[in-house]
Amino acid sequence: MTSPTDVQRAGELRRMKWFATGLLVAVTIVFVIARTLRDDAGTWLGYVEAFAEAAMVGALADWFAVTALFRHPLGLPIPHTAIIPKRKDQIGESLGQFVQENFLTEELLNERLQKAHVGERLGEWLSHPANALRASAAAGDVLRGALEVVDDEAISGSIEAMVERRIRATPVAPLMGRAIDVAVENGHHQRLLDATMTGLKNFLDDNRYTFRERLQTESPWWVPESIDDRIFDKIFTGVHRFLDDVGRDHDHDVRRSIDQRVVAFAQRLRDDPELVAKGEEIKDELLAHPDVRAWIASLWSEMKTSIERAAVDPDSELRRRMTFSLSQVGQRLKDDPTLQAKVDGWVASAGSYLVSNYRGEVANMISSTVERWDAESTSRRLELQVGRDLQFIRINGTVVGGLAGLLIHLLTEVL
Repeated sequence: MTSPTDVQRAGELRRMKWFATGLLVAVTIVFVIARTLRDDAGTWLGYVEAFAEAAMVGALADWFAVTALFRHPLGLPIPHTAIIPKRKDQIGESLGQFVQENFLTEELLNERLQKAHVGERLGEWLSHPANALRASAAAGDVLRGALEVVDDEAISGSIEAMVERRIRATPVAPLMGRAIDVAVENGHHQRLLDATMTGLKNFLDDNRYTFRERLQTESPWWVPESIDDRIFDKIFTGVHRFLDDVGRDHDHDVRRSIDQRVVAFAQRLRDDPELVAKGEEIKDELLAHPDVRAWIASLWSEMKTSIERAAVDPDSELRRRMTFSLSQVGQRLKDDPTLQAKVDGWVASAGSYLVSNYRGEVANMISSTVERWDAESTSRRLELQVGRDLQFIRINGTVVGGLAGLLIHLLTEVL
């Protein structure tokens, strides 16, 4: 596909070719006229003829030289012409080697990087909030792209094995014992007990009729129903009053007893081998349950989906933190010369590594790219790049050739 730049270069090349050819035609006409009139005029036409004759020779010679680079002059298979089409592979190889040896060197790269002050410029750029936002968007795109190409099965298996290994390595019973200790230290168990007391009272109220029916069923037949009612009311009211007392009095004997039993149970969970073994047994049963296995296996999928969604959402917590962090890094880089020097050193090290290990790949890429081009395409590409300047060789050859012919004729006349 021809680019607009190539079209422009082709037009300029065409104009320069017409100009150089027109100059050749002009000196040819001058030569013919001077040759025709020389015998009937003064000696000055000899100088004109000599100039025009030498200019034609120079123009033709340089036309041949320039044309021979790209094609056979006049279509004739003259030896050592159409040099570029014939030797494009060697030219591509030489070009790649030239770039490798003269441009992709550690010395040149380090010199350029030292003058670039990458750390300072990066800090200045990132310190602007708009640029930090753009950088976080780019980082989010990179993160999402990386997640799309990773091996989900391998990562999911690794996470599953890591989670299971971590769970199996953590004793359940001592962990529960420590959790109970923390709950007791912070009074959380008291709130749980308050909720339990309230729940029990509500349970009694909701099932009052059921308990009354049960008492009637269990009571002897000869006991009057009125007595059963008084006994039930007495018991029911007493239980309610007891639950109210326990709920209101945080220093109640029942609460202290529960505290002691809870603390003792937590101690047993940490120290009792039987409870520790029972906890491990329950843990193994849970890990073997299909639902638990499915949940562990789905961790990576859910995590990946969440990260991908957050990476492209500018309002997500992840993106906001990335933007803030990048802005802070930029501010530090902007104000800290030591950190700037470190970044410059990292960039230089990375560049040196790439140049040392991959500059041969760049040369191979250049040579292989040129090798894939056909001969005509290669010739056309190079002619578009340098052909316009080469036409000046034809123009200069015409002028310099004419001047040389004029000088030779002058010396001939003098001597």
